[in-house]
Amino acid sequence: MALKFTKMHGAGNDFVVIDGVRQKVALSPENIRFIADRNFGVGCDQLLLVEKSQNKEADFRYRIFNADGGEVEQCGNGARCFVRFVHDHKLTSKREIVVETKSGLISPRLEADGRVTVNMGAPILEPARIPFVSDSDAPIQTLDVAGDLVQISAVSMGNPHAVQVVMDVETAPVTTQGPLIEHHPRFPKRVNVGYLQVLDRAHIKLRVFERGSGETLSCGTGACAAVVAGIRRGLLDDTVQVATRGGALTISWQGANSPVLMTGPAISVFEGEINL
Repeated sequence: MALKFTKMHGAGNDFVVIDGVRQKVALSPENIRFIADRNFGVGCDQLLLVEKSQNKEADFRYRIFNADGGEVEQCGNGARCFVRFVHDHKLTSKREIVVETKSGLISPRLEADGRVTVNMGAPILEPARIPFVSDSDAPIQTLDVAGDLVQISAVSMGNPHAVQVVMDVETAPVTTQGPLIEHHPRFPKRVNVGYLQVLDRAHIKLRVFERGSGETLSCGTGACAAVVAGIRRGLLDDTVQVATRGGALTISWQGANSPVLMTGPAISVFEGEINL
């Protein structure tokens, strides 16, 4: 099976994007792991699949697979690349589309400057829906991680996140503590782990250990979750510049049931074909 693909990235978070509208696609977890392998395949944090929508309200269906082959609910940087892909490949002429995801509908919009804004919907804060085992939706929760008590904020942006505030993201235990929190029993579907450094009320630094992928250069839903957590803790204003290792994102949230808006780059790197 030969598949055409596009390699893309959003602030360094890189993807293999496959058109499932114009070509037949049947990928096993082994296929996905092979494609994502940076030594033997193409290499990516996630594989994104564009399909015809099964929802009459949506223009496309958007499926996301982590590098370990598992399908997940949402990916913010991927959503920006998704709208760039369908526009560049003339699957649509609309600058704003409605996209069906495993966690619901989102509305990405291609801006005049080439960046993409995505309405990510309202954050989910109820523990049972994140899912997170807790009897409270308080903005600060204490988590026992291998005997160490750490304070996290649990947020879902269609996928679960545990956000910590740290003094310095460069010395934060992202790669050592991150896997322990990812698999913590209080997160029954595992969790993405964010480390947030507040520079001022409108600027933060962020590193994220992603569920099923490890640390990535950027995480769109992680940036959204971090800003929501920071606003709920009273540390941030409603519009924040998020500096990741791969680039900058702008996140806005007005609080309560308002949607989170994310704006950032979506870059095509190259086109190719892989024989599976």
